[in-house]
Order: sequence, then structure tokens, then C-alpha cells
Amino acid sequence: MNTTPDYIPITGHTRLTALLGSPVTHSISPLMHNESFRLLGLDYVYLCFDVKEDTLEEAVRGLRQTGIRGFNLTMPNKNKIVQLADRLSLSVQLIGAANTIVNDNGILTAYNTDGYGFMQSVKDAGHEITGKTMTLMGIGGAAAAICAQAALDGVKKIHIFARPTSRFWNRTEDMIKKIHQKTACTVILHENEDLPALKKALEESALLVNATSVGMAPHTGNSIIEDASLLTPHLAVGDIIYNPRETKLLSMARERGCPTFNGMYMLLYQGAEAFKLWTGREMPVDVIKEKYFSE
Repeated sequence: MNTTPDYIPITGHTRLTALLGSPVTHSISPLMHNESFRLLGLDYVYLCFDVKEDTLEEAVRGLRQTGIRGFNLTMPNKNKIVQLADRLSLSVQLIGAANTIVNDNGILTAYNTDGYGFMQSVKDAGHEITGKTMTLMGIGGAAAAICAQAALDGVKKIHIFARPTSRFWNRTEDMIKKIHQKTACTVILHENEDLPALKKALEESALLVNATSVGMAPHTGNSIIEDASLLTPHLAVGDIIYNPRETKLLSMARERGCPTFNGMYMLLYQGAEAFKLWTGREMPVDVIKEKYFSE
């Protein structure tokens, strides 16, 4: 007999969770969280609020006073929220950005579950990279979260490739110094144009990750790696892009015999970790995966 309720009624005891960002109307987060609350019979609700960076402080002040259980941050608010939180997790200390807040009796603790979500997606794809080397393309927010979490999870060495003209170059150098102080991971920053370094990095890596927007729709004809001969079957290849499901990079890698995976499950698992931080319960990821993330 199925005892799962069709819906959880909103009551005077219902706890609020939310997403703050701009835009937010496209987000899948309300679907996955509210369905998980329903499946587990939890008296919570998840809503989206269009909040820009210049109004974030005011919004957070109000939400803190309402007793909100927690909230997610998406662009453009992931960096500024760090200044407004009372406590920072180690990953947030390393990268200076957060995507999840937990409110414990008015004390706001900032977490970044993006990196956790990616590392879980690596395991979900059947790969174990603890103690191994990986190559990471990009130094934006997603790349920083992946790098920090990989280091915290025991990846031995990380090669990062990026444009030296990027506004994130100096921030990345600072992050690398912190990672070297806090973990046993060695992180090396290279310029994109250093092809001999890229070739050597890929030869010693177990995993290549594209953490840039190169190849995202509508520019699906582009790839962050142009020379397919650099992709050999020993190398697993992941792309945080999920539109399209198979980027040009992943197509090239698959044709070269590399195991591949995209960014869909990173999105799933970062949400699952936030769900656990708020409720103390495991999100029913198998059901959510089938309902919202199936091919």
C-alpha cells in the first residue's frame, strides 16, 4: 500500500527553504526539493526569489529574521553571500564563494556543495580519483569549487589550464596557496596556450574536466580541447555542461575510447547535499534522478 502523500499541506509549522538569484525562473531546484519533501513526508517548502546582488544583503537580513531553515545561492550572489554569513565551511574558505546557507537559530553557515556534487557525479560514473591526478579546464566559480573539493577529497595533483588574461587568474593563485596550506594536494596553474604542458598533464591524469562554458548551446561546435589525439582511452572525460547532453568534447573523447559523463548529476548531487544539510535526511536521489534527470 502506497502511503506517500500526494502533497504536503502548507501549515503554520512548514519550514521554508529557497533559491536566491537572478534569473531563477528556469531552475529545476524547486521541482527536485519539493518532490523530495513530499516523498519523505517532510513539512518543508522550497521557493525561488529573484534577488540581485545589490539587494542580497537586505533579502538575507529579512530571511534570517523569518527563521528560514536555509537557502541556495545562484548567480550573481555566490561571492557576496560569503560577506554576510556568520560561519564558513572549509571549502568556502578556500574558494570565497558559497551556494548553500544553513540557518541555525539565526546563525548562518555558508557551504559550497557544487564541488561535492561534481565529485559525487564522478563516483556515480564509476570513477575513483582519490590519490590520482586530474586536469581541470577553467578557473571560474564551478572550476574553483571542483578544485577545492577534489583537493579536500584526496586527489593527489590537479593541473589547471586557463587564460592568463582572465579576471579570475589572481584569485586562483590565492586559492592554490590556501589549498597547499590546508591539504596534501599539489595544484599547478598553466596557461591554455602551453600545449606541451597540456599534453604532459593529460598523459599523467586519470580525469579531464571541462569546467568552462566552451561547447555549451548554442555554440555546440566548439571544444576546449581541439586536438583529439590528446584524448587516450586511459583518460575519463567529464564536462560540467549538460546542454547539450553530449558536447563536442565528450563526442571526441567517446570516439577516442574515453569513458565520458556530463554535468547533469553534478546538479543533482549538489542539491542532494544541500537537502541533507537542511533536513538531516538523504534526498531520494534514485527517484529524483529517474523523474527529472533521465535521458
